[in-house]
Amino acid sequence: QVQLVESGGGLVQAGGSLRLSCAASGRTFSNLAMGWFRQAPGQQREVVAISRRDGSIYYQDSVKDRYTISRDNAKNMVYLQMNNLLPEDTAVYYCYVLWGHSTYFGQGAQVTVSS
Repeated sequence: QVQLVESGGGLVQAGGSLRLSCAASGRTFSNLAMGWFRQAPGQQREVVAISRRDGSIYYQDSVKDRYTISRDNAKNMVYLQMNNLLPEDTAVYYCYVLWGHSTYFGQGAQVTVSS
């Protein structure tokens, strides 16, 4: 049973920073794609950043140069450092893992950026 638990969300002013953490359990994750999605009110869930199995990384264009995804495979952790936050970054952020044909999400962490 894969479990993902996010932490580190909160309220921050525009231009500020937050770091999200995701603790994964249930299996070994070092050979799986992991990352982050987000969902703003009234919007569809969208990919933010993915750390792929081959070590490559994908960022959504709107967060490039502001967000950094990293992972600690020894601890089964994945992180999202978010800098220069904008009000439009306000959303619930979900940790994600792709295992075979199955996709898993955590319960989400609220990030609110005030202008």
